[in-house]
Amino acid sequence: MDSDVAVIGAGPAGVATAIASALKGFRVTIFDSRQPPIDKPCGEGLLPEAVKALETLGIKLNATLAFQFSGLRFSDEFSSASAQITQGRAFGLRRVSLHRLLVDRATELGVRFRWGARVTDFNSRGVIASGEMFPCKWIVGADGQHSAVRKIARIGSRYTLSRFGFRRHYKIPPWTNVVEVRWGHRCQMFVTPVSADEVCVALLSNSPQMRIDRALDQFPDVASRLRDVQAASAESGTVTALSCATTVARGNLALVGDASCTIDGIAGQGLSLAFQEAIHLADAFARKDLGYYKSAHRRVTRTAILTTLLLLVMDRSKWIRRKALRLFARDPGLFSRMISIHTGESSVDVLGMGEICDLGWRVISA
Repeated sequence: MDSDVAVIGAGPAGVATAIASALKGFRVTIFDSRQPPIDKPCGEGLLPEAVKALETLGIKLNATLAFQFSGLRFSDEFSSASAQITQGRAFGLRRVSLHRLLVDRATELGVRFRWGARVTDFNSRGVIASGEMFPCKWIVGADGQHSAVRKIARIGSRYTLSRFGFRRHYKIPPWTNVVEVRWGHRCQMFVTPVSADEVCVALLSNSPQMRIDRALDQFPDVASRLRDVQAASAESGTVTALSCATTVARGNLALVGDASCTIDGIAGQGLSLAFQEAIHLADAFARKDLGYYKSAHRRVTRTAILTTLLLLVMDRSKWIRRKALRLFARDPGLFSRMISIHTGESSVDVLGMGEICDLGWRVISA
């Protein structure tokens, strides 16, 4: 049976695109050389934009499925600033559990999965997987930051700033209902509640040798809470990057998720962007206009790229980081405004040029 849409890659971005397309009435087949469940080391927090997009796809999170957290806290050894999420809801949820929800929803809508099928080529008529041609009208590359689809299509990328991420779960009731972002020397540690009796600890750093146990020396408060606590999963790692494709659509091909734009994990917005892109791409299919998707993709990723670059500046400059966190601790209202932009509760456009210049001056003088 022919498909309208062939999705290459069955991670969250690919399955979300399949769901969104199926909801528009398209016949969809997903190809992936792996077998489920599909996991990826990440912080496992879902910000309000991601939760809202999931609801649009027909997946509604609640306290029985995930842990609802109320805000974010940034801290280093000198300062701490907290902000509440006032619009929408945010959850911590294990990545494999999220993937299962997505696959179940796609299956319910009639999406076909071809697990273990490796796509080796594609053209205007369809995709070639495991030596067989599968006709389709639209092709979606959703195969991650090292996208083979992007390479086959000879689509380049820009920016390409890479770091390293590691993740481990611990069997302990969350000691806070916020996501903690701890800043250390060229690294950040994220603590995300993912259930009533488990937390996810993620580490991002510039060193491939840095591991969670070693990094805990920089975060004694977290280390003391985890001392003698049983690990609920093995430590796993990945490369995290900031890298954008030079184009997200060409001919009948579109890129989505990390294949189109990879956001460093420091921003915690990867899934939010992927789900929004999936919905816009399905709209573009319905309009028969991938130009619509290109415009929507630029709009969706613009603020995320900007905030990621600003956070990476804080990572690279100890002086700027200390000044910024000191300012946020002194002015919780300002920090709340910045977090509301970061989580999508308000637009970066609410800050005028004068306010941006004033913010820079206040950081310097803090």
